[in-house]
Amino acid sequence: MVNTSSNQPVSFSQDTQLVAELVALLEREQAHLVKADVAAIEAVLEEKSLLLQRLNLAAKSRYQQLQAHGFQSNEAGMTAWVETQAKKEIKAAWMQFQKSLAQAKELNRLNGVLISKHFNRNQELLNHLQGNNDANSVYGPDGQAKPKGPSRSGLIV
Repeated sequence: MVNTSSNQPVSFSQDTQLVAELVALLEREQAHLVKADVAAIEAVLEEKSLLLQRLNLAAKSRYQQLQAHGFQSNEAGMTAWVETQAKKEIKAAWMQFQKSLAQAKELNRLNGVLISKHFNRNQELLNHLQGNNDANSVYGPDGQAKPKGPSRSGLIV
C-alpha cells in the first residue's frame, strides 16, 4: 500500500550532486596516485571521508522520505518508487544516477589497484633495503622459478 499523503516529496537530487562530486574526487585521487603525490592523496582521503558521510546522510534522508510514502526504506523501495512515477525524466535521472554510482565504484576499484601496486612496490623496496630481497622471492634474477633447496623439516634416516 502506497501512501502519497506525505508533505515531503521523495528526491534523490542531493544524492546525485554528491555522487557527481565523488566521481570528480575519485578522478582527482587517481591522478594523485599516478603521480605518487602522497600529500595530495592524504588530503583527498580526508575530503573523501567527509563526502561519503554526507552521501550516507542524504541516502538516509531519502530512505525516510520513501518510508513516509509507504515504500521500503532501501534501494529496492527507491526503484519501486521510481517505477510509480509518471514523469519519464525521473526514470531517466534515476538511471543516470545508477550509472554515476557504477562509475564511482569502478573508479574506487581502480584506485584500490593503484594503491595496492604502490604498496607492493614500497614493500619490495623495503625488503631490498633490509637485505631481504631474495628471502621470499619465488623467481630468480633471470625470471625463472627458483628451485627450493633441501628442507630441514624432513626425517633423517
